[in-house]
Amino acid sequence: MKTYDPQAMYSEWMSQLVNQNQWQDWMKPASALADAPMKDVLKDIGAQIDPATLNRLQHSYMEEFGRLWQDFAISKLPTLSDRRFSSPDWHNHAMHAYSAATYLLNAKFLMSMAEAVQATPKVKQKINFAVQQMIDAASPANFLVTNPEAQAKLIETKGESLAKGITQMLSDMQKGRISQTDESAFEVGVNVATTEGAVVFENHLFQLIQYKPLTSTVHQRPLLMVPPCINKFYILDLQPENSVVRYAVEQGHTVFLVSWVNPDAHLDEVSWNDYIEVGAIKALHVVQEITKQDQLNVFGFCVGGTIISTALSVLADRGEYPASSLTLLTTLLDFSDTGILDVFVDEMNVVMREQTIGKKGLLLGRDLTSTFSSLRANDLVWNYVQSNYLKGQAPPPFDLLYWNADSTNLPGPMYCWYLRNTYLENNLMQPGKLTVAGNKVDLGKIDAPTFIYGSKEDHIVPWGAAFASTNLLNAKHKERNRFVLGASGHIAGVVNPPAKKKRSYWTNDRVGVDAAAWFEGATEHTGSWWPEWSAFLSEHGGKMVKAPAKPGNAKYPEIEVAPGRFVKVRAD
Repeated sequence: MKTYDPQAMYSEWMSQLVNQNQWQDWMKPASALADAPMKDVLKDIGAQIDPATLNRLQHSYMEEFGRLWQDFAISKLPTLSDRRFSSPDWHNHAMHAYSAATYLLNAKFLMSMAEAVQATPKVKQKINFAVQQMIDAASPANFLVTNPEAQAKLIETKGESLAKGITQMLSDMQKGRISQTDESAFEVGVNVATTEGAVVFENHLFQLIQYKPLTSTVHQRPLLMVPPCINKFYILDLQPENSVVRYAVEQGHTVFLVSWVNPDAHLDEVSWNDYIEVGAIKALHVVQEITKQDQLNVFGFCVGGTIISTALSVLADRGEYPASSLTLLTTLLDFSDTGILDVFVDEMNVVMREQTIGKKGLLLGRDLTSTFSSLRANDLVWNYVQSNYLKGQAPPPFDLLYWNADSTNLPGPMYCWYLRNTYLENNLMQPGKLTVAGNKVDLGKIDAPTFIYGSKEDHIVPWGAAFASTNLLNAKHKERNRFVLGASGHIAGVVNPPAKKKRSYWTNDRVGVDAAAWFEGATEHTGSWWPEWSAFLSEHGGKMVKAPAKPGNAKYPEIEVAPGRFVKVRAD
């Protein structure tokens, strides 16, 4: 099956300057559409639609199409509820209103066809995703010739908006990605990632940051935070008011954090074993040496949670149990349900990656960014095509989107191992199936109380999949597991400080085995889940002791001030 890449579609979008056929196709009736994109997609994968179902869909479509054009004939404007067409410019001119209405009708028909396809669930998911990508790309809002807002701007500015749009488009073409924010407004260590601290250890894979205490006393056991190696750690330290890192420091914890390297060609043979042994396990041991504590609170976010859980399992097989507690935020350990990301993973694609970068090479950060943008193409791709290029508007500064654009490469061998053994084959959850860093992996051997968090609207780690970790960890003592569900998505749900008094979260002390049953008995609370997490950390943080006077120790002296050098290396 073909891969539908929003960046590639964005490149095709530029062909409107010489060819208007793409947007004109959306004015054709169903008989033409049924033979176009859907036919190609179905042919690629050998799927089919029941002829009777197709006839019914076409008949329903033609009835709606007929009503639409009858309204057009009597100048009755259609109702447009889609937010892409909310501007009065779409409603004040009949041709633009009917262009949008026809597009929406055709889009509805194509998605109905996709839903009617007779195929396996995985294949059907791929079809739905591919069709949705094509539909999003073909919106009349994405083309100057059919976007009345852009046309009005062009007239109002006497052509200046188009000139600026073309300039911004050419600049983005040089960068290889669409600008989502004013990147010149931010600098790592200056106005993002500003929590005070020092780098106290580094090797070729990571720098270890120890943050400066903000309280006179701290919990005896430190907190080690392991963020994902996809993108940079400072999603946990964007601004003082929404920094997870600073919040933990303010609660009286001695916080250490792993700042992963942004790999280049010198690290193109690094493996998953290296990320576990030389990365997570080394970080655990260094924190133990600096603080003279045998146990510490351990934290993993997203892929960082998968990495640190694997590391703790490896150590358990060696007879080491360094975690007094384990926190996992939006983390997958059981990859049975990987949500929409499943459309990118099958044997053919994994083999292709293994053949190209499985032994040596890099997965480039821009490829990852493109993948994640495609999950919300209207918000993260076409929205900016319209504003930046068609209207010539400069994107405003936004720290979250600056972080989102600050991508990281991944070593090919590490990435391919991860892709096959988690997303494709789901081997990590199977006791003893994998050997990592010379030891068998059995997540059930991790001996630590856990705090597991999922986000209700997460499209990367579905919350039910995050909940599934409760069946792998402390399986015989489920009372040691605590699951909390937060509102919103993968990032916004996590970065929800108490002071904002936003959103809500759900708790249920009876974890059980079923996510739906857990939610049925859960209680919703207003505000942030962070205080729940803080109480959990305090419970397992040990007694209060005097805060350390300086970072590191004689063996591990300060190397440089936080956030360090590694996080400032860009993949562009």
